[in-house]
Amino acid sequence: MAVVESLTADGTVQNYVNGGWRPSDSEDGQDVVNPATGETLAYVPFSTESEINEAIEAAHTAFQTWRSTPVEERIQPLFRFKMLLEEHQDDLAEILVQEHGKTFAEAKGELRRGIENVEVACGIPSMMQSGSLLNAAPNIDESAVRRPLGVFVAITPFNFPGMIPLWFLPYAVATGNSFVLKPSERDPLVAQRLFELVDEAGFPDGVVSLVNGGADTVNALIQHEDVAGISFVGSTPVARHVYESAAAAGKRVQAQGGAKNHVIVSDSANLDFAAKKTLSSACACAGERCLANDVVLVHDDVYDEFADKLVEAADAFQVGYGLDEGVDMGALITPEHEQRVREFIQTGIDEGATLLRDGRELTVEGYEDGNFMGPTVFGDVTPDMVIAREEIFGPVVGLARVADFDEAIETLNASKFGNAASLFTERGSEARRFRHEAEAGNLAVNAGTAAPMAFFHFGGQKDSFFGDLHAQGEDMIHFYTDKAIYIERWPDESM
Repeated sequence: MAVVESLTADGTVQNYVNGGWRPSDSEDGQDVVNPATGETLAYVPFSTESEINEAIEAAHTAFQTWRSTPVEERIQPLFRFKMLLEEHQDDLAEILVQEHGKTFAEAKGELRRGIENVEVACGIPSMMQSGSLLNAAPNIDESAVRRPLGVFVAITPFNFPGMIPLWFLPYAVATGNSFVLKPSERDPLVAQRLFELVDEAGFPDGVVSLVNGGADTVNALIQHEDVAGISFVGSTPVARHVYESAAAAGKRVQAQGGAKNHVIVSDSANLDFAAKKTLSSACACAGERCLANDVVLVHDDVYDEFADKLVEAADAFQVGYGLDEGVDMGALITPEHEQRVREFIQTGIDEGATLLRDGRELTVEGYEDGNFMGPTVFGDVTPDMVIAREEIFGPVVGLARVADFDEAIETLNASKFGNAASLFTERGSEARRFRHEAEAGNLAVNAGTAAPMAFFHFGGQKDSFFGDLHAQGEDMIHFYTDKAIYIERWPDESM
């Protein structure tokens, strides 16, 4: 395994508090396991209340000085951090594969997206500027200035442990706040390595901290009186809990929830291209991502042909250990999650969907203890089925027939989720209607995955997002700062 120097001698994950690594005294925790091999990689303790308080107190103290640090000085550690991330991208990707299960190419792509957010945050001196107006009233000039708010916490999920912390950390500290990360307990080693680079980049003590733990840790962070705001990414039930709890405590909160994303395949679409991109969207990262498009609404005239092409593409998909050559899809995160996906597949069968391809019997030679599953394709899916309504978070895709574009849009919009959607078409009129009518926050035409670049916000609507300001881009500047209005009057003494 790639080296994570911050582990203790016995392989225990540590917290990073006030500029240094701290072992936990907690007696509660769990193993970190390679999902492809079953090998135990480390042990993560769940931080005690006193350890959480220590981290928040250090962050709150650091904020008092950091908030007044000139913005050009604040971004210098970010520049160094960005270069270190570039330099160590391969070893970060290797750690990510080993503790999460995705392929090496997927891991590098994830880290690339994270690095892009650091790059954008380095432009904070321009992004934090607000408006001003001379002579807003007689002898009065008026301007708006942005001010940091304090300690912000991010609670991030297992599926993108390298990228999602970087949706938040760079913007929080560049705008003058201090920041505490609580990574997923399932795969904390990438975050551990990220914070080794944070330490090397030279942020002042307490400005950036790392606290490990589980659900109790999350609740303690939400309730702490010195925490100004919470960012969360995870399932919809937990996102709703975080949103309601943090908002009730008077904190700023953005909570990204689950998804059930749709693809529309028009009768004018390039079916070979659409099938390839649809399969990639549904099965990349083993389907464990909120941008996976796993319900495909196919025009009846091309349904049979598209179904054949999708199954053919699935048959060619190579499943295996993410560090091996030629692998398209890796392992699922845990045996329990694999079992959950299997139960969804059985539910689809019981509901009457046609199983066009069954990925449950796959075995990867040499990795018999891994949590592997091949792409599974259902046909004849109807909107009332569980597999059409609930997030599976696995490599399962369902095909549904639609008579026309109107029915496709109506079906998409009937979902309680609104994270993302894609359309494959050669008609500009359909693309325009999709842009105006599709009720999802991330939309793509002739692209399988609607993943916005770092300088645009990451959308999400309905039960896929709770809050007002999203991750990434300009939304982060608004989330991490408050505007103060400054009114100045210097009357002319001669008047």
